[in-house]
Amino acid sequence: MPESRAPIELHGVSLAELQTLIDERRLPPVDKWDPTHCGHSGMRIARDGTWYHEGSPIGRSAMVRLFSTVLRREPDGTHVLVTPVEKLEIEVESTAFRATEMQSEGEGPARKIAFKLDSGDLVIAGPDHPLVIEATDHGPSPRLAVRHGLQAELSRPLYYELAEIALAEGSEPAGVWSDGTFFALDPDGAAQ
Repeated sequence: MPESRAPIELHGVSLAELQTLIDERRLPPVDKWDPTHCGHSGMRIARDGTWYHEGSPIGRSAMVRLFSTVLRREPDGTHVLVTPVEKLEIEVESTAFRATEMQSEGEGPARKIAFKLDSGDLVIAGPDHPLVIEATDHGPSPRLAVRHGLQAELSRPLYYELAEIALAEGSEPAGVWSDGTFFALDPDGAAQ
């Protein structure tokens, strides 16, 4: 059944209203399902976020949103699509999601930063959704924890927006606050 919920829009609402919309969104409890592994789904999420099935791009965004709700990352680092009765592997070239927009409210430790993902979901960075900079073969990769071990890679413009905030606030090390947690913006930094 295709995903019938429209993506949550980031702009034009306060972060408090966004949090309410996030809390009202009911996602399948994929962390509680543990069916037998059934094989490979024939699906792949490319580095740019395009979802493929058997080599062809999936053109319907509602289908991609639906599949994204049953996606999780296993402890061994593999990604799977899971239902109560089956578990199918899916290849993920970089991260499951990309953060494409952001909205910031407040300053310093009172700041909250919301990110819109290419799946249509919203995530507010904080203790449950930390920002990290991971070293990869393609250079430093700014990432946001989403759910069930899944991450969203921040687009380069979003990373630059975060860097501008960090420079304006003059924190040492350079970083940003969101939802009461400080996130350093370099690979050697740590959340406080």
